[in-house]
Amino acid sequence: MNRAELTEKILDVKREKDWSWRYICEQIGGMSEVLIVGALLGQMKLVKPLARKAADLFGLSATEERMLNEVPHRGTNMPPTDPLLYRFYELLMVNGPAWKALIEEEFGDGIMSAIDFDMQIDREANPKGDRVRISMSGKFLPYKYYGNEQGIPEVGYKED
Repeated sequence: MNRAELTEKILDVKREKDWSWRYICEQIGGMSEVLIVGALLGQMKLVKPLARKAADLFGLSATEERMLNEVPHRGTNMPPTDPLLYRFYELLMVNGPAWKALIEEEFGDGIMSAIDFDMQIDREANPKGDRVRISMSGKFLPYKYYGNEQGIPEVGYKED
């Protein structure tokens, strides 16, 4: 079995049992729903205690449980073809330069971590149609200025 086949097995059990992702995440617990669902879809790994809970929940073998604990090959082909995923890509292409400029003006020369990162997805009621609220929080990581001389900053935090 490969990781894609394990993902399909997990999705088959989810469909068969008529479980929601929320239910599955409540049963496994221990970290963000985005990370748990991502792991079950093959994009993240579950730490051993959570891989054990997932294996028990889905009736997985010991080998399949170990697969859930392996570091996966992450990502998808670009640009994405799924319409919902493509809209995120479009948001980045259109708004990315402004996000970059605003982050750099506030924090300095660096990046927002996608590793030291948290995301919340919520429904926001609206009489014109419910809205998707996505909140992201990533640690700011300044670029390191290697070989800097005395008096030259070591990292790219905003200069006053």
